[in-house]
Amino acid sequence: MTHNADPMRPIPYRIHRVRSELADTFTLDLVPEDGVHSLNFAPGQFNMVYLFGGGEVPISISGDPARTAPLVHTIRAVGPVTRAMKALGRGDTVGIRGPFGTTWPVIEAEGSDVVIVAGGVGLAPLRPAIYHILANREKYGDVRLYYGARTPDDILFLSELREWRGRFDMIVEVTVDSARGYWAGRVGVVTHLLERGRYDPEETVALVCGPEIMMRFAIKTLNQRGVDNDQIYVSMERNMKCAIGFCGHCQFGPYFVCKDGPVFRFDQIASLFSLREL
Repeated sequence: MTHNADPMRPIPYRIHRVRSELADTFTLDLVPEDGVHSLNFAPGQFNMVYLFGGGEVPISISGDPARTAPLVHTIRAVGPVTRAMKALGRGDTVGIRGPFGTTWPVIEAEGSDVVIVAGGVGLAPLRPAIYHILANREKYGDVRLYYGARTPDDILFLSELREWRGRFDMIVEVTVDSARGYWAGRVGVVTHLLERGRYDPEETVALVCGPEIMMRFAIKTLNQRGVDNDQIYVSMERNMKCAIGFCGHCQFGPYFVCKDGPVFRFDQIASLFSLREL
């Protein structure tokens, strides 16, 4: 549900805190400028974040769904709008429309084992699902997080990964594509973790988010391990402009990612996902 009767009208939010995560990635903690609006969201949903005078971009919500404030967005500065957002500071204002989109199946996965596969900044859209699962840990079987980054310097939410890895009720494994010097962890693609992981494919629900090439190989590995496509969920990134299916920018076969996604059960889109330029 959106917190705004008009889904096309942004609500002003003030930046409460800016956190630098990586060289090109930052997190904005936002509070409603009027002090009244609160935004309830489900893991996997996104907002349209509007830079006044600059443009609007879709950003997954990366905070705890059990907390309505602050509203947390982790953003990679890859285009003119997000690069301009990186220059914002405490007290500046952005507009928020949302939340929009489908969600990670955290309710449907109750009673199952959960395998979470994240690549790079793809950990951010998965973080609300992790928060929810850990807050309701007794409702799930084994929980495993496999995370891959390009280099040790590209590991997102490092302190939180350390905290999760220190728990006795969750398996966390991290790998990097390449490393030198101080890194004493695993080196290799994240699918190597999936290949070695001890999980029961018939009891597993898999949540996958990251670069498209990483998701392709992760899904292939999960399939090879016996996890069916109807047990795999992926979050798709597309050039979403309106967020309500009007403009067509994010069309993906018969779907609009903004309203039919961004989270899809993979058997719904498997035939489309194999088409490289769709």
